[in-house]
Amino acid sequence: MPKRILQGVVVSDKNDKTIVVRVERRFTHPMMKKTVRRTKKYHAHDEANSAKTGDIVRIEECRPMSRSKTWALVVE
Repeated sequence: MPKRILQGVVVSDKNDKTIVVRVERRFTHPMMKKTVRRTKKYHAHDEANSAKTGDIVRIEECRPMSRSKTWALVVE
């Protein structure tokens, strides 16, 4: 099965080798028929500490690195 890849904005890079990425998804509300925006934060592994706050990055699923980190930064 292929690994999922998400795109989002880095909201925190204060931890060593870890970034927090805010991913937004949009969908149509089933009853109201309006577009709704929902966001979720993911902790991702950043081996080189290359991503900074405000950067738009891509993250992919990986093995669990810690209790909260199961995503890794895609180096482009």
